[in-house]
Amino acid sequence: MAAELVVIGAGGFGRETLDVIEAVNAAGERLFEVVGVVDDNPSGMNIERLHARGYEHLGGVEEVLRSRAPGAYVLGVGSPNAKQTLAGVFDSTGWEPTTVVHPTATIGTQTVLDAGTVVCAGVQLSTNVRLGKHVHLNPGVIIGHDAILDDFVSVNPGAIVSGEVKVGSGVLVGAGAVVLQRLTIGTGTVIGAAACVTRTPVPGHTIVGVPAQPLVKPAAESERA
Repeated sequence: MAAELVVIGAGGFGRETLDVIEAVNAAGERLFEVVGVVDDNPSGMNIERLHARGYEHLGGVEEVLRSRAPGAYVLGVGSPNAKQTLAGVFDSTGWEPTTVVHPTATIGTQTVLDAGTVVCAGVQLSTNVRLGKHVHLNPGVIIGHDAILDDFVSVNPGAIVSGEVKVGSGVLVGAGAVVLQRLTIGTGTVIGAAACVTRTPVPGHTIVGVPAQPLVKPAAESERA
């Protein structure tokens, strides 16, 4: 019997998460039954897109927590900070996070995926990789051997995290970015799209470019701040 599941987030990544769930169900035994989608402030367009696919908008977070008994959920939200906040709310009220992995993803030996992980189409996970809670790997992501990604990390499409890299909690890796081997990316760091990280950055900073450097405000903007 399929497990009932609520998807949190009606935006782009929420609907991509629905794609993953649908692919899992289509690949074999139907594992999940999506009850509906939770979103505090969905756009009219996103509501239309959900309805076109046959999914119901269940309401906002507070409404759903009030009206439904705790069940299984998966976060379809890209922002690491938003993921952490939402997971805290749902976990504290007895809801259980669910991991979903697209059938086209490849997963190496002795690799561990913690609760709430979402792995999209075409992702490649090498051997001895460890993913924390609510890690999101977008389409085409490559994670090298012995890499560790802590809780609430989001890796955007086409990014590469090389072998033996340690990625701290709440890090965002931009689309097409590359993190070279054996580096440590500290908590809360943002790596810009297409950046190439060649050395360990200061934790919590936004880094961009090739090689990646901290994002610096223009002089005139710094003077106004």
